[in-house]
Amino acid sequence: MLKAGPALLLHSQFPVSECPPRSQILTEVMEELVCTAADRMRMEAEEKLQSLGKHLTVQKKNYRKKNGLEVILAPVKMAEEVQLDSNLQIPGGSLSIPSSPATARNDCSIAPLTPSPSPRVEVRPRMACPFSVVVAIDFGTTSSGYAFSFMQDSEAIHMMKRWEGGDPGVANQKSPTCLLLTPDLRFHSFGFAARDFYHDLDPEEAQHWLYFDKFKMKIHSTSDLTMETELEAVNGRKVRAIEVFAHALRFFREHALKEVKDQSSSVLEGEEIRWVITVPAVWRQPAKQFMREAAYLAGLVPPDCPEQLLIALEPEAASIYCRKLRLHQVIDLSLQPITNGLDLDGTRPFDSSFRQAREQLRRSRHSRTFLVESGTGELWSELQTGDRYVVADCGGGTVDLTVHQIEQPQGTLKELYKASGGPYGAVGVDLAFEAMLCQIFGEDFIQSFKAKRPAAWVDLMIAFEARKRTASPGRANALNISLPFSFIDFYKRHRGQSVEAALRRSNMNIVKWSSQGMLRLTQEAMNELFQPTISNIVRHIEELMGKPEVRCVRFLFLVGGFAESPMLQKAVQKALGRTCRIIIPHDVGLTILKGAVLFGLDPTVVRVRRCPVTYGVGVLNRFVEGRHPRDKLLIKDGREWCTDIFDRFVSIDQSVALGEVVRRSYTPARVGQRKIIINIYCSATDDVTYISDPGVRKCGTITLDLPEPLVPPGAVGGAEGGAVVAGPERREIRATMQFGDTEIKVTAIDVMSNRSVRASIDFLSN
Repeated sequence: MLKAGPALLLHSQFPVSECPPRSQILTEVMEELVCTAADRMRMEAEEKLQSLGKHLTVQKKNYRKKNGLEVILAPVKMAEEVQLDSNLQIPGGSLSIPSSPATARNDCSIAPLTPSPSPRVEVRPRMACPFSVVVAIDFGTTSSGYAFSFMQDSEAIHMMKRWEGGDPGVANQKSPTCLLLTPDLRFHSFGFAARDFYHDLDPEEAQHWLYFDKFKMKIHSTSDLTMETELEAVNGRKVRAIEVFAHALRFFREHALKEVKDQSSSVLEGEEIRWVITVPAVWRQPAKQFMREAAYLAGLVPPDCPEQLLIALEPEAASIYCRKLRLHQVIDLSLQPITNGLDLDGTRPFDSSFRQAREQLRRSRHSRTFLVESGTGELWSELQTGDRYVVADCGGGTVDLTVHQIEQPQGTLKELYKASGGPYGAVGVDLAFEAMLCQIFGEDFIQSFKAKRPAAWVDLMIAFEARKRTASPGRANALNISLPFSFIDFYKRHRGQSVEAALRRSNMNIVKWSSQGMLRLTQEAMNELFQPTISNIVRHIEELMGKPEVRCVRFLFLVGGFAESPMLQKAVQKALGRTCRIIIPHDVGLTILKGAVLFGLDPTVVRVRRCPVTYGVGVLNRFVEGRHPRDKLLIKDGREWCTDIFDRFVSIDQSVALGEVVRRSYTPARVGQRKIIINIYCSATDDVTYISDPGVRKCGTITLDLPEPLVPPGAVGGAEGGAVVAGPERREIRATMQFGDTEIKVTAIDVMSNRSVRASIDFLSN
């Protein structure tokens, strides 16, 4: 296998049966070498290739009969399995009985047999992977896409096909996250097709169609997310959010399956495909479960095969990919000091190198197969044990920050601080533009225009999006934004005056009017639009890097669609350029998608994560006079109990290794009980004693469906509904919870019979 050249772009020219001599391959590789960096980097790559040429080995599978296919050759190596050490500290205690809060103290349905003072580590057994292909869906706020990789050829990551339509000058291999439903709520189209069809509708007819745009933000902003949460279309009509998301995922499923089958040499069954869906790391458990339920509804996987679907955290996926990067695949902003938007010598615009990389990506859009470095890339050679790096995922709706450390020699990742971030994505610039329009033309007019001319409003925001992408700190001339004719006409009818008159009356000198029907936004105006969002991003990164746990950061990786903005690049460089090296991958918009595929190929690559909140349950403990408050006293069967005590499972920002488990044993309160329901509570602090403390809230439930107990040999008698357990021993149900994955998982067994107990965890029914 060709191991020397993960940086190479090679045209596949030879039939599988005709592998050429090694010298010929090396010669042609050298002739086809293409690097997107400067000439200096090209020379370094050539020298490195020559020095490594003698180690080249060629395998036939690296050559395919595909005309014009460009691939970057390098194998992907699955991370070695590591022995995990338990570091969870769960406080012990006396015999405790989980209960409801004080309002329902007399209804105790379960009793823990053991408090499990120390957690255990279950090392996942190494077994053959049952999946043949991994398909990852990057479901973004502004753009979405999918990619896939075959297990037998896991070094190749295949990007989705190009979409019809698109915006001029935008080099992106993803589709806008917009969806169109017919007036009778049937799915019509997604992406460019939805946007263009909606644009072409008659204004009156468009009011009856349901167009959804940037709807992912609703999931993050809704504090009481349920299966009944609704989304509002541009025309004001509402639909259940779970149905809108399922429509979008079903669309990706159909397109991805068609591509996978076209490229597969064998017939693939549904259970052979592992699906990966990306979500922001700052999303709470209800939002993650929501995406899983939407995937079930869309038919990606059946609900009884949950292991077939992985939820990947976006900055984590980016981190997995970034550790593979070679020097020529990134832009190092730390090596580009700037003055007034120019390089230090004043000869080149600040963002020219990034534009060059973006142009290279645009020219090679037909090349949809990428391969990644085996092991870790060249950047990591500078890292020493204990060094940290930050990944800032700057997307459309949110900004996610994660702090990682590479563990050598196995190459796994360890999270050093709980994921943080907030709603500081590029959509914030769009909202600032809308606020500026309200200031100029009046909020009542803008709201009326959005309701009466929804398609024209979408056109206006598309025009702004195109100009927003070209904004740069060194730009001297104004940006022109075309106003739809219907906007100009509607304003004249609504207000009885021209748009130009409204601009003059607003006294907003930073926005001018062009006689060609355009708003001219000066550099000062663009700064005003970008400033609030960018300031929040920079402030959040600075606060994170100022924490004691996050010191000695060597690299800051900027990824996500918003990271393409020279406005954001300059602000981050100015604030943090002297603190750490700021790195931007060339294919910055595809970083998360590629990383999600790598995560699907090896879900054990992130070995240690940090718990975002404190989790636990409410229990009863023996009442201690002077220690427990009297209002928590409950007398049951002649014994004094203290109610509402918080039994902590894991603490906020606690390191939890992959495979680490927390165990609790419970017993049914009565013979014949068929279900145990346990309320889960969470808190953003670790200082919790009772579930009634301020800041503690119920966040979910664990349900254990109990099978009928088996009758032990020699047992006599029976009971209504089946056999009963003989003797005075209580029935023990042992629940096992995992907090080290991207989702919380629970399993349970009936200890006496060693039978599996159906266990589920629900965060959406509160």
